[in-house]
Amino acid sequence: MAQKRIGKQTLALQDPPSFAGHACIVGKKEGEGPLRDSFDFINADSFLGESTWEKAESALVRNAVSMALAKSALSPTDVNLVFCGDLLNQCTATSFGMRDSNIPMFGLYGACSTMSESLALAALAVDGGFADNALAVTSSHFCSAERQFRLPLEYGGQRPPSSQWTVTGSGAAVLSANGPGPYVTHVTPGRIVDNGVTDANNMGAAMAPAAYDTLKAHFEDMSQGPDAYDLVVTGDLGAVGSDILREFFAADGVDLASKHQDCGLLIFDRKTQDVHSGGSGCGCAASVLCGYLLNGMREGRWNRILFAATGALLSPTTTMQGESIPSICCAVTICNTK
Repeated sequence: MAQKRIGKQTLALQDPPSFAGHACIVGKKEGEGPLRDSFDFINADSFLGESTWEKAESALVRNAVSMALAKSALSPTDVNLVFCGDLLNQCTATSFGMRDSNIPMFGLYGACSTMSESLALAALAVDGGFADNALAVTSSHFCSAERQFRLPLEYGGQRPPSSQWTVTGSGAAVLSANGPGPYVTHVTPGRIVDNGVTDANNMGAAMAPAAYDTLKAHFEDMSQGPDAYDLVVTGDLGAVGSDILREFFAADGVDLASKHQDCGLLIFDRKTQDVHSGGSGCGCAASVLCGYLLNGMREGRWNRILFAATGALLSPTTTMQGESIPSICCAVTICNTK
C-alpha cells in the first residue's frame, strides 16, 4: 500500500487504466457554445422525447453509456462495475438511467465533482484488479436541477451575476486494464472544505477553497507545480470561483493562471449566451472531459492534464436552514503515456 501512496493524499496507480472509450451528449444551449464540435450528440429537445425533465436526464445517461460502450467495442456484459451519480435526490436520474444495464453499480454523490470522483474510483478499481473494465458516468439537466435546487422555471426569478447555468449533459468514460491510453495515473481525493459561504447563487466562491485545498495537496505530494501539466482544469468554478482560486495560488507565489482552465468557462460563451458566471452541474465537467479534453489528448494537443472537478455539497433543506455550503474537489491526473 505504501508504494501506491505519495505524500498525504495522492494515490499513484501501479497499472494505470486506459480510456477505452468516452462519449458526451448535451442539450441545445450547450450545442450553441464554443465546444459544439466536441460533443457526440446535441439534443434539440430538452425533453429528449420523454414526458418529464427527470426522465430526460435518465435518457441522457442511457445514451451516453451506450455511445461510450460502442466506441469501446464493448457490451454491458463486458463491464464489471459502474460508478455514477447526478444532482437529483437519491441520484434518481442515474438509478433510472442504469436500471436496465445489469451492470453492478455504485451510486455516488459529489455534486459537480462527481465526474472526477467516479473516474477516480473506476481507475482505482481497475488498477486494483477488481475490474477489467469499469464505467464512470455523470449527468445533469438544467430544468430538473432548477426545479429541485432553486425556483420553478415558470417563476422567472432574476439570477445574480455570480450565478451559474446548470449544463444539460452527460459524459461517460470506460476505463480498461489494457489499451493505448490516455491513462489515469494519479488520484488525489479531496477533503470537505467550508469557508462559510451561504449564498446558493455563488457556487464558485463556495467551491474555490476546496479546489485550492486539493490542488495544493496534489502539488505538494507530487513535489511539482502547475508547470508539470499542459492544463490544470477545474469544474465548475465559473468566472467568480476561477478568479478566487488563482488569487489563492498567487498569494503563495504560484502562477496557476497560465495553465488553468475551467469547464464552466469553456462550455459556454459568456458574452453571447447569458450564463452569467459560466456553466455548472455534474454534466458540465463530464461533457467537457469526455469530449473536448480527451479528444484533444488523443489528437496530441495535450499530453498531461490535471482534471479537478469541484462540488458544492448543499441541499435545498440546508440552504433554507441557513447552513453554509461545504465543498469538495477530487483531482485526477490523465496522461498520454504511463
